[in-house]
Amino acid sequence: MTLKDKLAAQRIYLFLGALFITSLVVSNLIFQKFFYWYPFDIEIFGTKLFEISVGILPYPITFLITDLISEIYGKKKANQIVVAGIFASFFSMLIVYTANAVPATDWSPVNDSLFSTVFGSTAIAVFASMMAYLLAQFIDIQIYHFWKRLTQGKHLWLRNNFSTFFSQFVDTATVLLLLCSFDKIGWDKFTGLLVAGFLFKVLIAVIDTPFLYLGVFWFRKRFNLKVNEEIELL
Repeated sequence: MTLKDKLAAQRIYLFLGALFITSLVVSNLIFQKFFYWYPFDIEIFGTKLFEISVGILPYPITFLITDLISEIYGKKKANQIVVAGIFASFFSMLIVYTANAVPATDWSPVNDSLFSTVFGSTAIAVFASMMAYLLAQFIDIQIYHFWKRLTQGKHLWLRNNFSTFFSQFVDTATVLLLLCSFDKIGWDKFTGLLVAGFLFKVLIAVIDTPFLYLGVFWFRKRFNLKVNEEIELL
């Protein structure tokens, strides 16, 4: 690979990292709003099947990106993105807490009470999300590369879905356990939200598989990569 190609690959990696971190931070900031997705009017353990937090909407993007980076750039670069995401989330929490601490003016469109209502639980959310995220992302990367070695770089759909299914279950269960433990969500909602959240993430994982294939195809064509070949960045 030429120096020009390596520089191009580095820029793309940085772009994917920015998209990953943005999706992660935003999911932590907007988690307090819940919505009901209507295609199926089914209740599970007293909870609508797809009665879930809006924070779940950008979150699957992070797993798609780590799988793509794992496939193209390797395990080390995927782990670096995970660590960067943790730092970005805690830094965003610090900014939110600083903003919450300073008093609003009388004419401020958003007063202290409203700001605290929207962002006051961010610390708990970030803590819960980070613990779940840390476990889930590293599990996802480990399982992904296990299947990649086992299949010798073939059957992309297998490692993409198997790694995401298991890691998303760990993520959903961990964050709900922590939120319920801190009384942010009632325990009576735990089982229903666990099933609904996990099934939604599984559905998204299946849907994003063609996009992963498309991304891998583009990278291999753009950088003349063979099956199972990874880009070594500078």
